[in-house]
Formats: sequence, C-alpha cells, structure tokens
Amino acid sequence: MARFDVYRPTGLPAQLVVDVQTDVLSELESRIVVPLRPFEPTAGEHVDRLMPVLDIDGQAFLLVTTDLGMVPTSILGQATTNVEAQHRDTITAAMDFLFQGF
Repeated sequence: MARFDVYRPTGLPAQLVVDVQTDVLSELESRIVVPLRPFEPTAGEHVDRLMPVLDIDGQAFLLVTTDLGMVPTSILGQATTNVEAQHRDTITAAMDFLFQGF
C-alpha cells in the first residue's frame, strides 16, 4: 500500500478513497483515507482549498477532506490507480488547510 493510492473499499459508503498515510507506517493494519465522490458542480458550494476537485482517469472527483478517517487495510483490496504525480501537492495542501488552517 502506498500513499496516494486510490481504492474501491468494500463495506463503506464511499465508492473511492485515496490513501493519505505515510508509507513509513505501511506495516500497520489500518490506513488513513479520504473519500472521493463524483463532482457535481450544481451540488452546492465547497471550499476549493479544503475539498479540491481532482481529475482521476478523466473523471472529476471531490476530495472530501473533512470526512477523512481510518479503515482496516483488509477492506481496501487492490489499488486502482495512484495519483501522486498529478495531485500530491493539491492533496497535501488540503490536508494542511484542514489541520493547520493554511
């Protein structure tokens, strides 16, 4: 499991999640993930820095940073893609904004 891997977990309301936990802690039996949901521009306002829109394989997803949480690795399965190259800075900035306010 690697940071910025995207998964389709079983047993969660979220269809997709992105792993935001450091690889240094990969031996743990849990990961910190942030849900991704299809972006619908008409679904109301959102704070771009906190919940940015990410393009993943040609589809727009909202990174629901405020709903991050821990899940057991057993429900993650195989990663569908890794978004580090495209979205590392954006995801990190959203996490910084959530925890540090900047």
